Amino acid sequence: MEVTVAGDEGSSRLDRVLAARCPELSRSRLKTLILAGQVSISKATARTAPIRDPAYHVSAGDTITIDVPEAAPAEPGPEAIALDIAYEDDDIVVIDKPAGLVVHPAAGHATGTLVNALIAHCGASLSGIGGVRRPGIVHRLDKDTTGLMVAAKNDRAHQSLIEQFADHGRTGAMRRGYLAFVWGLPNRQRGTVDAPIDRHPYAREKMAVRDSGREAVTHWEIQESFNGRDGKPVAALLACQLETGRTHQIRVHMAHIGHPLLGDAVYGPNFKTKTSHLGPQSQAALAALGRQALHAYLLALKHPKTGAILEWISDLPDDLTLLRDCLRATQ
Repeated sequence: MEVTVAGDEGSSRLDRVLAARCPELSRSRLKTLILAGQVSISKATARTAPIRDPAYHVSAGDTITIDVPEAAPAEPGPEAIALDIAYEDDDIVVIDKPAGLVVHPAAGHATGTLVNALIAHCGASLSGIGGVRRPGIVHRLDKDTTGLMVAAKNDRAHQSLIEQFADHGRTGAMRRGYLAFVWGLPNRQRGTVDAPIDRHPYAREKMAVRDSGREAVTHWEIQESFNGRDGKPVAALLACQLETGRTHQIRVHMAHIGHPLLGDAVYGPNFKTKTSHLGPQSQAALAALGRQALHAYLLALKHPKTGAILEWISDLPDDLTLLRDCLRATQ
């Protein structure tokens, strides 16, 4: 790939000129290519050796040659795992993730992940970020959380999605909505939890509200309340929207305000005794659920290429629909 410096790119730095002239390549990938010695410059007199400094200053008329390597075989590899695809085009793919599907390979989950499934589904259309063909995962859902996720299929889409998720809808179209079944009924119709989240000081697999943590903001609103066998409120369905994206954010924040999620054995174990207040059908539905009652039902974003504002809605999965119906029947 070759580009000629016009001089009107707004900066003479090599990385910034390339970012302006090569929008199909993300800035992170361009930096990786420069540091790897894949970029050289031809001046009027001679061609230079590879330039490894992203801050190198170029001049108008210079010809920049970028050696973009072929995408290398991915590790992990493709696996034929069925996906529920809500939307797909040449730039993005939106998946309705089922419970039990891990997003990234990790300790104890080297295979059978969403990444494996996307590599098999998208094949050669996937972004070759850093020379490695892999799907552009820009956000995650917990293994046992269901609902909508988006992945990028090329570098331009990947960069756009990263920027949109970093903004969290403060200035753009990005919105992420969740439905959460929680214990108890909050004392007002809507509210906001603004509490920093960090690793738990003792249980390292957990997160916790801590002053040392990063900013975390969750907005919630009651959608429905459910009475127990005694006729008093025992649970509620909340719609939550995130202003930040911390690990386990909704689960941690709801537990922090005294309303942990139904089925959440990590952040709501002390609420197991409340199951006795549920009707027998609700108790059976909750036992069968076997996971936190959380579903990513809403995703809205600006399309990386067309700029169109797109929105998807995902219905509650069968297990949460059953739980809701049983909770309603108790009243």
